Amino acid sequence: MCNWCSRPSKKGPYHQVPLAISMGDENRTGMTEFYFHPFSSLPKVQLLIFLIFLLMYVISVCGNGTIVLTVCTNRSLHTPMYFFLANLAAMEICYSTIIAPLTLANLMSLRKATISLAGCSTQMFFYIFLGGAGCVLLSFMAYDRYVAICHPLRYTLIMNWTVCVSIVAASLVLGFLVSLNMTILIFHLPFCGTNEIYHFFCDIPAVLRLACSNTHVHQVVLYICSFINVAIPFLLICISYAFIVVAILRISSGAGRQRAFSTCSSHLMVVAVMYGCSSFIYLRPSSSYSPEQGRIVSVGYTFVTPVLNPLIYSMRNKELRDSLSRALGRKVLPQSK
Repeated sequence: MCNWCSRPSKKGPYHQVPLAISMGDENRTGMTEFYFHPFSSLPKVQLLIFLIFLLMYVISVCGNGTIVLTVCTNRSLHTPMYFFLANLAAMEICYSTIIAPLTLANLMSLRKATISLAGCSTQMFFYIFLGGAGCVLLSFMAYDRYVAICHPLRYTLIMNWTVCVSIVAASLVLGFLVSLNMTILIFHLPFCGTNEIYHFFCDIPAVLRLACSNTHVHQVVLYICSFINVAIPFLLICISYAFIVVAILRISSGAGRQRAFSTCSSHLMVVAVMYGCSSFIYLRPSSSYSPEQGRIVSVGYTFVTPVLNPLIYSMRNKELRDSLSRALGRKVLPQSK
């Protein structure tokens, strides 16, 4: 597959590979490990970034964990909306844990921290799996709000528990299938030359840049997978909210309109951050991809979004806020006006 990589070329040094690829089938890529490009060469800057990332990770795990426990232990929250929210929070915990600990270790390392080829592929698999499942689940949450506002009398009939469990399962299965195929496709590429990933985790565009063969097919597959996981769910969200807005405008009382919109505002904020960052990275032409921009924007959906999820939902949702206060035994969150 990549015998051409091991032969010297007459076209110049950029066509020669310093790492031999013809070492048998022991390692088809010619590499056994990668290392991540540091955020800064200044230790004080690295330490500051470490503290910021650590704080966001702790808030994310604690906040999302609290939501999961509150929904599970409070029977008044055993409704489809909170069932989806608890599953989204659980996904966010796993999603953050796939990326944050290794990133934090790299930030505090005195030398360039490495990750094995198997470790990189494993991180990429779970990152795509959980991120894709989360995007699909967000689109189903929009559909849940559509049914609740546009068809309130049929809500319990349409959104029964069999449907809710099937929706979560479908999100996980779709994320798993897309992730498995994408990871296998990428890590069958021959990697040669530099083994530095200009990122803080094994993101797809950053890893593809290390390949020493034509990645056109892989870029096409990436766009298709991104379209399935990002563009289609976002389109479904837009359609759901178009019907929701029409239904809300038909409500005669201002208080009724405000109450209906408040049930959707939290979801819209999370959607805006998550889909905005993901679209910027995965739905733009590869020729315009900037490693530095990609690394900065990736912080948005790997560290910021998991933090915003519990904060936004707890602050914007009175029922959840009151349940959290009762679960903690005191009023730790401000009451709504």
